[in-house]
Amino acid sequence: MNSTCDISFKEKANIFSFEYLKCMLFIVSLNDDSYIFTKKLYSKLITTSAILEDFLDFHGAKKNKEWVFYRELSATIRHLSLACYSQRHILNRFKFYSFEENRYETFKLEAFDTLKILQESIRLATPVIIDEAVRLGITLPESGYNLGYFPGISSSQQLDHNIDDFNEKDQQRKNLTLISSEFLEVVKDFEQFAFYERYDLKKITTLVPDKINEVTIRRYEMLIHNLQSSFDSYVVNTRSSSENNKLEQLRSHFSVAFHLLQVMGRLLHFYERHLYDIGFKDVYKNVSESLSELIDRDVLLDRAVNFCLFYAWKFLSSGKELAVKILNENMETSTLKVGIPKDRGFHSRPSLLVAKIVQHYGGEVKMYVNEDMFDAASVLDIQWAGGKIKKEEIEEVEFRGDKRALADLKILAEVNYGEDHMGKGIPLPRQLSYLS
Repeated sequence: MNSTCDISFKEKANIFSFEYLKCMLFIVSLNDDSYIFTKKLYSKLITTSAILEDFLDFHGAKKNKEWVFYRELSATIRHLSLACYSQRHILNRFKFYSFEENRYETFKLEAFDTLKILQESIRLATPVIIDEAVRLGITLPESGYNLGYFPGISSSQQLDHNIDDFNEKDQQRKNLTLISSEFLEVVKDFEQFAFYERYDLKKITTLVPDKINEVTIRRYEMLIHNLQSSFDSYVVNTRSSSENNKLEQLRSHFSVAFHLLQVMGRLLHFYERHLYDIGFKDVYKNVSESLSELIDRDVLLDRAVNFCLFYAWKFLSSGKELAVKILNENMETSTLKVGIPKDRGFHSRPSLLVAKIVQHYGGEVKMYVNEDMFDAASVLDIQWAGGKIKKEEIEEVEFRGDKRALADLKILAEVNYGEDHMGKGIPLPRQLSYLS
């Protein structure tokens, strides 16, 4: 007796292509160019193309001249649909994000235009997919899905907010301190990609994939996703909370940035793995060229960098001031009296180390020299303080602010701020390894 596992590859190709091709027939049948694909349609495209791609990979389609293009087309649909799904999510959710009214109207318009560009790439690929299926002898479904099968996700009704969760106040403050600090670390690290005027294509191709690539963007995507997960798990908002609006605003900033990086990661993956010329030979080069005729690689690169990266940085940087406020309102504070660096005072090295400790945690720390106050996150401020200390022969200063930073400043002071009596650097304690 034969089981279903004994049926031929061709018969299985028909089975694994069926729902995928129903989607293709549905898209081809659309006569309304203004129709915007719904999240349900994108979800169906993602799942059916992924199942088909997995089936084809399992049977070695990537190394078969007859089937490799059909396989690459399924990958095209999957990655473009994943990008579109995240982009549509941003647009669907944007009115629920806590941003100042009309502040991001230009972003919303550009986000909508970008979605239409990516959607059009999918529409251009669908008739080619159908033709390729016919060439391979795959039986087409009799018809595509009905329009009603893909409703939009939103409705006019919103459920009542009738659950208020409460969290122990001290724990809430610790969670907010940690999340805000981690957010500021991500922003500081991401600053290397900041730009304020859109790049031309020539500049973009010098950046992608050498400096900006899928692996790099996925790393930041994961870092921000972890922040969002921590926020949702450990920060509890209530309707009665006076801080609720600020917390929602902070989450909105890193949520939009996260979804933009999702879109960018998918576009870069598709470009680097399927469109970028890395010396493909023979059939692989032909397939890459065929995809490039369908999907404009220059447009994808432009949207990945000049839309996704540009606005990801914009939302991250605009959330920085908010994160600092939340951090300073919730962090534990303390005071610390310590001696000054022996022999040479607060010259360049000790001043830099003090500032780096404060910057590492992100909270506010002030340095007091008698009654004068200086910003301990500023090397220049500390050196100015050093001049007063030397002039007035002061032997002790006081730090006030973020308790975490003060704990590390105490360790630094105990090793004479990382210097010997000649002013040369010495190894720092393990707890301060982040300074090296």
